[in-house]
Amino acid sequence: MNITKNEIINFVSENDIKFIRLAFCDIFGTQKNISITPRALKKAFEEGISFDASAFAGFMKVEASDLLLFPDPSTLSVLPWRSFSEGDVIRLYCNIKYPNGMPFEGDGRYLLQNAVKEARKQNLTCMFGTECEFYLFEDASTLIPYDNAGYFDVAPLDKGENVRRQICITLEEMGIHPESSHHEQGPGQNEIDFKYADALEAADNFITFKAVVKNIAASNGLFASFLPKPLSGKPGNGVHINLSLFRDGENIFQTQTGTKHSAICESFIAGILYRVREISLFLNTLTNSYARFGEFEAPKYVTWSHQNRSQLIRIPHAKKEMQRMELRSPDPCFNPYLAFTLLIYAGLEGISKQSPLPKPCNLNLFSASHEDTKEYEILPQTLNEAIMLAKNSNFVKSIVPERTLKSYLAVKQREWETFFSSSDRNKIEYDMYFQRY
Repeated sequence: MNITKNEIINFVSENDIKFIRLAFCDIFGTQKNISITPRALKKAFEEGISFDASAFAGFMKVEASDLLLFPDPSTLSVLPWRSFSEGDVIRLYCNIKYPNGMPFEGDGRYLLQNAVKEARKQNLTCMFGTECEFYLFEDASTLIPYDNAGYFDVAPLDKGENVRRQICITLEEMGIHPESSHHEQGPGQNEIDFKYADALEAADNFITFKAVVKNIAASNGLFASFLPKPLSGKPGNGVHINLSLFRDGENIFQTQTGTKHSAICESFIAGILYRVREISLFLNTLTNSYARFGEFEAPKYVTWSHQNRSQLIRIPHAKKEMQRMELRSPDPCFNPYLAFTLLIYAGLEGISKQSPLPKPCNLNLFSASHEDTKEYEILPQTLNEAIMLAKNSNFVKSIVPERTLKSYLAVKQREWETFFSSSDRNKIEYDMYFQRY
């Protein structure tokens, strides 16, 4: 959305906006915000709004704690669920800067903007589209699903139909356009899918999407959970990331004849396959994340194939601009800015090295024998393993700022130790994560 700060100021004045939420994310992808009134908006654009950055892990120390929020005019959105008779509320995502005006290197949006610039040096645009699953529970204090419907069921079995409709309508009102929605395999489980967008817009939209789901569920007396594995023995919540490469406005995923993948896209995929174990901590961020792998269409092995849903990366059947790769390991609790950043750099590294794409794996990996799968690498099986891989990765260290990485690893290590030392790991995961995610 091409819009200037002056147009935002005029919009606020002409539409009786009472509050402006300046939003940003911490290093874990949790949305934060501060509300200002219209009289402070001009100052926000020109001078920034100060906040105590020492309150957020990986940001600043107490003795030098000030950072500034500068709203990005292109991210204007009215919050439909916050409208009231005395005036509306709008939200703007912000870029974070030091008091001297320099960008804060730990800002996920800044990291992703830099990754996008690196791709553009090669005349490439990475486009992202997400397919996100979530559960609806009767309330926040129970694990009772809202319904007992199954995959693609309809009402009355599918009780979430109207909730999904409200979510999609709300997103449309905010300028975000879902492509499809349906009931998923688990009881009370739902999925909403989005068309591709550029990396920064897709990341912003993903954060907005989760907020909308949570708020619409709450307005219906329900609790929405993005926890990767909220119910033992039932399907987990995943995020399938669809990723394509564009050059001069055209999808270059396949050759012009359309008979095979382009070499550049094969190397991009190969780069992601090579680095995926090292970056899994940023795609699967909780102890609970690793309970998904190897069942209910969640991958376990570092493999790829066409259409095969048991693979880490699959190439869906699609034509022309919809041709893409689909990464199937991430879950909804990731920080999309960090995740997309690392995926872009991994793919670009593959391109720079002209990495060959391994042979496809055409097995059903959910039922294949150990003998059939022993040649394939396995994704990390615990949060602790993912922490160790990230900690020892020069690739991760070259992209994630030292202070951010140190704080991220420390928090995740504490979560692992709390989980590992518990005599009731289901309860400790519930206590650590359920109401937060």
